[in-house]
Amino acid sequence: MLHIEHLTKTYGDKRAVDDLTLHIASGEIYGFIGHNGAGKTTTLKSIAGILRFDSGEIVIDGHSVREAPIECKKRIAYIPDNPDLYDFMTGIQFLNFIADIFGLSAEVREARIAEYAGAFELTEDLAQPVAAYSHGMKQKLAMIAAWLHEPKLILMDEPFVGLDPKASHLLKTMMRSFCDAGGAIFFSTHVLEVAEKLCDKVAIIKNGRLVKAGTMEEVKGDESLESVFLELED
Repeated sequence: MLHIEHLTKTYGDKRAVDDLTLHIASGEIYGFIGHNGAGKTTTLKSIAGILRFDSGEIVIDGHSVREAPIECKKRIAYIPDNPDLYDFMTGIQFLNFIADIFGLSAEVREARIAEYAGAFELTEDLAQPVAAYSHGMKQKLAMIAAWLHEPKLILMDEPFVGLDPKASHLLKTMMRSFCDAGGAIFFSTHVLEVAEKLCDKVAIIKNGRLVKAGTMEEVKGDESLESVFLELED
């Protein structure tokens, strides 16, 4: 589903991502772990087509991010660590705006908005302006928007920050169901306990370079993921 080949992105003299190669298959929840500034967000933004990268290749469902950016964007959803939504819109206006972009029919969008807004207990707040939303509510709205067009790949940057325990549990259930149905998820997180329980595979990045990747068993062995991460970060 997602092929990252020798991805390199620099800012001046600093290599934020240095020759990164990763493959994420359909059906996989893939965790991306590293300290602040390790290159996680840069990688995710490069995949999403937000940042231009210096060298390498990113292919999503057979389409190159460089050569077919629109085709790639049709197949993905990206949720940043701090959802920067349109404050002047109401929640329902924002979701309809997203549905318009992806060409969803009135019937389909109404059904999906009702389903996901109900699940996140946001239905009664959709008439309110996004400016009045808390961080957690904005995060929920971004989740609904991401699932709305049934993408093939979902990219998430620290998705559990700001979510209450109930919403976090719901998101984990949605992530598993999405991948069981053939989708793929690539997400960064600092919550290592969640990654250890939820992810099929995990990659650890340090100073822009991949230091370890594979199935959870391959990466952590008999140790905890936290222990392995701290050892590699020393």
